[in-house]
Amino acid sequence: MYRYDKYDQAIVDARVAEFRDQVARRIAGDMNDDQFKPLRLKNGLYLQLHAYMLRVAIPYGTLNSRQTRMLAHIARKYDRGYGHFTTRQNIQYNWIKLEEAPDILADLATVEMHAIQTSGESIRNISADPFAGAAADEIEDPRIWAELLRQATTFHPEFSYLPRKFKIAVIAAAEDRAALRWHDLALRIVRNEAGESGFEVFAGGGMGRTPFIAFPIRSFCPTEQIFSYLQAVLRVWNLHARRDNIHKQRMKILVHELGEEEFRRQVEEEFGRILTLGTDFPQAEYDRIATHFVPPPFEQGLSDELDLSDPDFRLWVEQNVHAHKAPGYAIATISLKPIGGIPGDISAEQIDLVADLAEKYSFDELRATHAQNLVLPHVRKADLYTLWQTLDAAGLASANLDLISDLITCPGLDYCSLANARSIPVAQKIAERFADPARQRDLGELKLKISGCINACGHHHAGHIGILGVDKKGKESYQLLLGGSGAEDTSQAKITGPGFDEDGVVDAVERAVEKYRAVREPGERFVDTYRRVGMEPFKEAIYG
Repeated sequence: MYRYDKYDQAIVDARVAEFRDQVARRIAGDMNDDQFKPLRLKNGLYLQLHAYMLRVAIPYGTLNSRQTRMLAHIARKYDRGYGHFTTRQNIQYNWIKLEEAPDILADLATVEMHAIQTSGESIRNISADPFAGAAADEIEDPRIWAELLRQATTFHPEFSYLPRKFKIAVIAAAEDRAALRWHDLALRIVRNEAGESGFEVFAGGGMGRTPFIAFPIRSFCPTEQIFSYLQAVLRVWNLHARRDNIHKQRMKILVHELGEEEFRRQVEEEFGRILTLGTDFPQAEYDRIATHFVPPPFEQGLSDELDLSDPDFRLWVEQNVHAHKAPGYAIATISLKPIGGIPGDISAEQIDLVADLAEKYSFDELRATHAQNLVLPHVRKADLYTLWQTLDAAGLASANLDLISDLITCPGLDYCSLANARSIPVAQKIAERFADPARQRDLGELKLKISGCINACGHHHAGHIGILGVDKKGKESYQLLLGGSGAEDTSQAKITGPGFDEDGVVDAVERAVEKYRAVREPGERFVDTYRRVGMEPFKEAIYG
């Protein structure tokens, strides 16, 4: 994983000192909240319903044990003993005191972490495949390019005052584990007929009030030209963006209004101009960063055999363990979705334990996923049973990856000042309704996602089943959506009809699920059945 050099450390230390002064001036009354707001947002600090919330960046979701232990320390010292992993592979702390925020940033700086560009009108934390560097199906490690783009765009003058936030994802496999096409700019590493690496580029995706799926803008961009291409996309957006209307500022709106062909034409025209400037990455810089992503020293000659005689362990392996590129190793996902728990939440004690496990069993590497879980990317198969026993004792061994209880959920009205409805209680009730492991496995892959408002932090547009909390005449109401996907078969979920109250939407989910069970064909997932039979049979089951 990438390690700071003297320039990285100097930049982060300077930002901490600057923010400490800004906080002191705010507390002293030398600036009002309107003046302070853009400054705190540049440092990941939000003012929520009950307290300040700090969002900490985890670039492309990669952590080591030292950094992870610092996250546990922050949870204990500055929060209420836990953190919340988000859908951008970040972690949030919901109970922060303003006067302590600079101290948190200073603590983070000691382990090469920060909260820069986790909010505000900037290029947000660049996300990647959480299995990167380990997956059996990837072409190469996409995190090298994510790090190059992160360094090139952080504090870049042209990208510092964007019309709105801008989200980038990078993957290198046919299987999409990063919700690629729901990003403003999406990059998939591919090979052309000559065997050369390049990027398939998608642009104009995003959720929120007006969701759009990114369209393919270029089938192949040479790797050595990708920064020029990114600049071209951003320049076209900057030129046309509606800075006068907050609802029309995201790039997806521009792409929709210009049309795909015209947007592509303008990007290609700008790309041609930028190429003459020679602003792309020098090969030496790629080579420097690539040295930080050399594969671990995997043992040779390890067996791929597993003793699956323990039925609970077998279920966990079948659901939460994936193929690794190195023989004798596996990728193990740690579920943060226990039945009755808050999806994405993890206690300080559990964070410390996970750090220990990463150090002992996974070459000191840990990953955060966009689905609010954690991954140990490099585990010897011979260690899986002991690992599982330790996780089980700590309440971290739910065998539910991609099942209905593996819900993506935003904090909702319990914390967020933008939310219209609570998300957490709905998620808990659904998980409890479908708590039976046998029932979950019978339903198969079923991705359920809940947002407490139209900003879609819970990715409800991309759920096989999505739930959106809205305000209906001063009362919380929940719309049910069906048919979305954030994977390689990306699709946008559609609203079924009138909304429900909290208990009613849980019942509606169950009716939709039972309809699926009644009409599915062998091997069909929920979303496959929905696509085959359409909305009407589900609406009839849901509404009667």
